Amino acid sequence: MKTLFLLFISVMCALGSMAQKLKAADRKQLQVREDSLKAYADSMINARSAGKRFLSDSNFVRSFVRALKTPYSFDYPFDSVTSVSMLYPADSTFRIMTWQLKKDEYMYLQKGAIQMRTTDGSLRLFPLFDASMFTAKPIDSVRSRKNWIGAIYYKVIQKEWQGRKYYTLLGFDGFTVSSNRKWMEVLSFDPQSGEPVFGGPYFVVSPDSAKKSQVQNRFSIEYKKEASTTFNYSEDKDMVIFDHLISESDEPNRPETFIPDGDFEGFQWKDGKWVQIKKVFTEVPDEFKNVDPLLGNAPADDAIRDKEGNIDEKKLEERSRKNDEKSREKVKPKPKKTGGGNQ
Repeated sequence: MKTLFLLFISVMCALGSMAQKLKAADRKQLQVREDSLKAYADSMINARSAGKRFLSDSNFVRSFVRALKTPYSFDYPFDSVTSVSMLYPADSTFRIMTWQLKKDEYMYLQKGAIQMRTTDGSLRLFPLFDASMFTAKPIDSVRSRKNWIGAIYYKVIQKEWQGRKYYTLLGFDGFTVSSNRKWMEVLSFDPQSGEPVFGGPYFVVSPDSAKKSQVQNRFSIEYKKEASTTFNYSEDKDMVIFDHLISESDEPNRPETFIPDGDFEGFQWKDGKWVQIKKVFTEVPDEFKNVDPLLGNAPADDAIRDKEGNIDEKKLEERSRKNDEKSREKVKPKPKKTGGGNQ
């Protein structure tokens, strides 16, 4: 026990000393860059024209990479850029950053990057390229960063099996004009190249029918756009818990009609796999209920982080809906003036 305690103290001291290596002058410069990044990030979603949204995305990516090239930028949180999800695993060996670009009224493009912690403060960055629109069967493949299934991640869960670390990502995707998706994805790193690997035979899924359990490379739920669903990790139960969905119109082949029915399913980590549990309980745990978000001076309704700084999945859904409504309002034609004279 004493040995573990001393190991914990040494690790925390090492991390603390690394955080101190971000120079005051560099921190000040990053704060200036952060203001520009915040404006570009807002424009990627809310600009009226597609051309301006894409230009803002291009400016955001270039500015972000320049900022990340600052020595020891890993220790700078970019807290005010609230539309970018920035998650760290328990071991803080990397952070995964995800955001979205509004392509048109019907589609969002997911963007992302993984920044690795380095001992000398240099930048080691893996850009992520969303291939969702070119993928007919996304649950059947192991993927690299070059054909990633895009999502805005709101939770990372660190697990180990046979001496290797696995990082389970929970994410949101405003999939179509009528439905959303939530993803459960296992991220690992290739032992030889260090490259990120998305997916693998880590999900033992039990169909609703009498079919035998199936092994999948990732897992998702798809549901009606207006529905609000739970899909998150319970620390108390050490399980990923999510709503059981049914079709509100008795059309099981149309996910855009799916809504929660009050029951909950889950996944438990067993022997290096997430094994599905078909029925967990019938009341959502307190830790899943919304709390008042708090992020700097941002209005509560606009923040997507809770009091502990974690991404709130339900706020993420609500933000997506508000962005849709705001952008549609902006493109409505203005009423023409009537009457004659000098009006």
